[in-house]
Formats: sequence, C-alpha cells, structure tokens
Amino acid sequence: MTMERRTILKRIGGVGATAAVAGCSVREQGGDGSGGGAASGDGAADDESGASQGGTATAWYQLQDSEIPAREAAMETFTSETEFAVDGSDISDMEKKTTSAIPAGQGPEIFEWAHDWVGDYYQREFVVDQFEALSVSLDQFTDAAASAVQFDDAVVGLPHSAETVTLIYNADIVDEAPETVEDMVAAMEDYHDPSSSQYGLAAPFNPYFTSGWIQAFGGYYFDPDQDPALGLDAAEAVEGLQFALDTLRPYMPDDPNYEPQAATFSEGNAAFAVNGPWYLATLNQNDVNYEVATFPDIDGGEVTPYTGISMWYFADAMSEGGADATAARNFVEWFATNEDHATRLAEEQGAIPVLDSLVGSDELPAHVRTYSQTVSQGVPMPTDPRMNKVWAPLENALIEAFNGDASAEDALTTAAEEIRSNWE
Repeated sequence: MTMERRTILKRIGGVGATAAVAGCSVREQGGDGSGGGAASGDGAADDESGASQGGTATAWYQLQDSEIPAREAAMETFTSETEFAVDGSDISDMEKKTTSAIPAGQGPEIFEWAHDWVGDYYQREFVVDQFEALSVSLDQFTDAAASAVQFDDAVVGLPHSAETVTLIYNADIVDEAPETVEDMVAAMEDYHDPSSSQYGLAAPFNPYFTSGWIQAFGGYYFDPDQDPALGLDAAEAVEGLQFALDTLRPYMPDDPNYEPQAATFSEGNAAFAVNGPWYLATLNQNDVNYEVATFPDIDGGEVTPYTGISMWYFADAMSEGGADATAARNFVEWFATNEDHATRLAEEQGAIPVLDSLVGSDELPAHVRTYSQTVSQGVPMPTDPRMNKVWAPLENALIEAFNGDASAEDALTTAAEEIRSNWE
C-alpha cells in the first residue's frame, strides 16, 4: 500500500501477544464450518458451455509498488486453482474510498487494512459478520490475530499477518545492532553529516512510528480499560515524546513525513531506520545491505510500539450472499490459511505469519523472527471506535513538536483537548 496507510496510524496486536485486542473476545469455531466455502456454491452460475463458474470477488488494497507483484501473483494462483476469480484494485486512499463507496452500495466485497477499523466499521455497518458462513476455524491463528478480527462477537474478516515497526540498520555503515540507546546515538553521531546528505536516523515522525518512544516510560495514547482512557497529556507520554525530540530528532532529515524519511535510508543515506516489514521489499529492490534489529535498551523504560494485524475485511456487499460473496470468502480463507503463500510472503516481503503452524518456525527468515520479537513487546492498537478521533490531532501535534513550533507538553496537551472535544 502506499504509505498513507501507515502515516497516521499503522498496525496491531501481535504474534506472541497474550492479551486480547480491546473490545474483542476470542471466538472459536469447529473445523467443519457451518456453511459457505467452495463446497456450498451459493449463487454460482453456468457459462455458455455449461461449465460451472464461481463468482468474481472485488478486492481493494493499498500497497507499495514493491508489494503489488506478489499480490497479483497470489490472486492469479487462487484463480488458477479454483472456480473463482478476483478483481483486485490498488486504492490510493482506502479510508476515503471505503467510507464513501460502501454506504452508496458501490464498495468491494473485501478490502485489506489493519485491524484498528474493526469496531468503528462494524458499528457503522460498513462490514458484516461472516462467522456462520466461514469454513475455516479461527483457532488456526494466534490468539491476538483471532481477537483482532472480531467485535461484539461478530467475525468481520480474517487475519493474514502481524505488523509493527522496529530498528533497521545499514550494515555498510553500522557494524552491529546497538544494545543500548547510547550505542545507537554514538553510531548516529559518527555518520551524521547533513551537509553531505548523510543522516543518523530516518524514521517517519507520526503517531504510529513514534508510538514506541512515546509509550516507552509508561505512557499511552488511548486505552479504554484505563482511567482516564486518553493518556496523551499524562507526564509519562510527554516524557516519551521529549525523549524522542532530544535523542532522535537531531539526527533525522527535516521532513517528518513517511516518503522522504523512507527514501533517505533506502537510498543508502542513513545509518538507521525505523520501519515495518512492508519496507523490506523496497530495500531488497535497492540492494541495500541491511539488518533488522529489536529496539535498543532504554534507561528507565522499554520501547513499546503499536502493533497490528493485517486482515481482509468482509464488506457490506457480502451481506446478501451470492456468487461474488462466495468467491470473496473463499479467496480470503485461502489467502489467510495457505502456508506456502504465507511462507513466501515472509521470505520475500518480511510478512509476519499469524498462523499457529508457522509462528516461531526456525525456517522463517531471521528478520521475520526479529519483527516477531518486537511484536511481542509492543501493544495492540485499540479497536474501540473512539481511537479514530485520536490519530489526526496527534499527528498534527507531532509535526508541530518535530518542527519546533510547540513543546512536547504543549503539543500533546492541545491534541488531548481537541480529542476530548471531538468525543463529546
């Protein structure tokens, strides 16, 4: 997906996590299913030759250019192996398109995004429960992944991978992964020379990418189980943001947005990056000699990034059933449970499997296992609909703080006031 997908937010509960995603309860079904699936053939039609033809699923996703070939190959493989077809489209602004097209009856059967929309979209009736129609069992997935696709006992999609951000370093610049933040700062200092377009760190400064630092000292953005639920203006969150401004900001390019930060590292001009597994395909294409590492130790805290589950959502277009809905459900079930496909994405794109049969496998690439470690130390993004009101004010606050237009405390206090006002 283009990086708008990860610029304001980004993704979720993770491999190895034991707590259920907020607002969800794990619901398992037996392996025999209860309808749907290829065998049911509901709504199938015959072509002119009399051969049985399945429906065509309309699928929306938002990918980086480097991710598209694998997605197209997956759809072609599914089509060649089944009676169904998939009409896929890369969408530039998924939130805008889904919130306008689905209520107008012009949306897809399925769309791909992180799990953090589950509660909001279910309450707005953009997505539908397909539990009774599924022919796969949720107990094939990690607890966190199974929880992430549910809200109010409805199963509104299936998970296929976990995501978070972690530290990446250029192995031609940095000899080894830093064990402490002090080690990281020393390596950044050695390489940093903006006059020569060399930077110590390239990391988007937005709510998702910066979450690990802001939450490092006990701070949190939003937690419906805490009182208060909004923690942005608490001293611990302010401390985390101030740490990032003092320790990391001096070694970064001046544009906080995703594209310039990501390009700086992928072009070989930064010692370190903070980014997700989706970014590795770009680094591979650019022949960057990189290594993936867990975050370094931080005195008095622990870097605690947001984590997420990438999933296929069942959109409202599936509510009336039919051949296209059957095709969509079958494609999602295949995509989410096919071990060969999941292993190939892990090897080629760094995708973190959420199938229990693959999690922790020694056969997975080392960088995938490293991301899995970071996922286990992170916290799942909330699915509570109120979280949607947090992202934009917080993004504005971080940009102001990054640019020196507001202190950490003032920026977060202003954002918190706006969020509380929007909740009323």
